[in-house]
Amino acid sequence: MSLILPMSAFALAASISPGPVNLMCLSSGTRYPISKGLIFVTGATLGFIALFIGVGLGLYSVLTLMPVLETLLRWAGVAFLLYLSFKLAMDSGVLPDRDEGDAPGFGTGAMMQWLNPKAWLASASGIGAYTSANDLNQVLLFAGLYLPICWLSLACWVYAGAFLRRHVRKPSVLMTINRTLASLLVLSCLYLLFA
Repeated sequence: MSLILPMSAFALAASISPGPVNLMCLSSGTRYPISKGLIFVTGATLGFIALFIGVGLGLYSVLTLMPVLETLLRWAGVAFLLYLSFKLAMDSGVLPDRDEGDAPGFGTGAMMQWLNPKAWLASASGIGAYTSANDLNQVLLFAGLYLPICWLSLACWVYAGAFLRRHVRKPSVLMTINRTLASLLVLSCLYLLFA
């Protein structure tokens, strides 16, 4: 029980700090209704929890034993992030008048976590720091704490985007915000490739 507070603090720091998924949440909040953003948040959260439990059960060990899989995962993640950054950069900044269906959804959120090196790092370092090897109860406790913390943290980014949307209605300003977010995604890709 003494691990609950440190596990929760770690989960909050890892979930709310900027990363590719957080940037997509912010972008979704500026572009689409909050409900669409929260669908993405739910997919990203559940995708992360599945990844976290998988890492806790030894998935990360498999990647370290087979470096080619880690390399493939990194390149797939970079390709996916570059695709998302391209879509973001090409956005016109014109807000839709109605609920459009092309917002990033549940599946995109879940897949993005599996291709997100920040999620792998947070999982591996959290499991290594706060659980004993092969202790399923500790892994599940940590995942149970992470679930609401991750969801609420990502939802904050969607709401921040919605705040921007309400107060910044000029397409040129929103286009600048989207291109800035796209540039940050590209920079995170460069970091992943050369780190």
